[in-house]
Amino acid sequence: MGSTSDLPVMKSAAEFLDMMEIPFEINALSAHRVPVQVMEFATAARERGIKVIIAGAGGAAHLPGVIAAYTPVPVIGVPIKSSNSMDGWDSVLSILQMPSGIPVATMALDGAKNAAILAAQILATADPAMMEKVVKFKNELAAKIEKANRDLQEVRYGFKTN
Repeated sequence: MGSTSDLPVMKSAAEFLDMMEIPFEINALSAHRVPVQVMEFATAARERGIKVIIAGAGGAAHLPGVIAAYTPVPVIGVPIKSSNSMDGWDSVLSILQMPSGIPVATMALDGAKNAAILAAQILATADPAMMEKVVKFKNELAAKIEKANRDLQEVRYGFKTN
């Protein structure tokens, strides 16, 4: 993440990765304040065995793009609505509008959990055990909606037809 102020958003990614038993790192790496450290992290990622990088950043939100410029590892960007943000649009557009050849998968504003789910799905393409965990998670999501619809059958209104 760009700074520790991003942790309240990014913790949902960490919680999901932890639940799925996927080893992960958490680092504060600002593309503007410590660009050399960002470059070193990104260029060494593949050799260190990192398979997917989730990079969250607010404001100008250059971290995901800078990392993507230095690594062949897939990068998932999480735009974060920060204290200096213009309703988050600056972060969204900074991550979304990458030049050709430097892709960053862009999540919704503050969408860290979806970033972790996508990372798990990417990892699962080469790991049958992880794929089973992803399938189980998706089935649990469906089961929640099915239960919600059963519960809604009990809700009564005068003109409700179902």
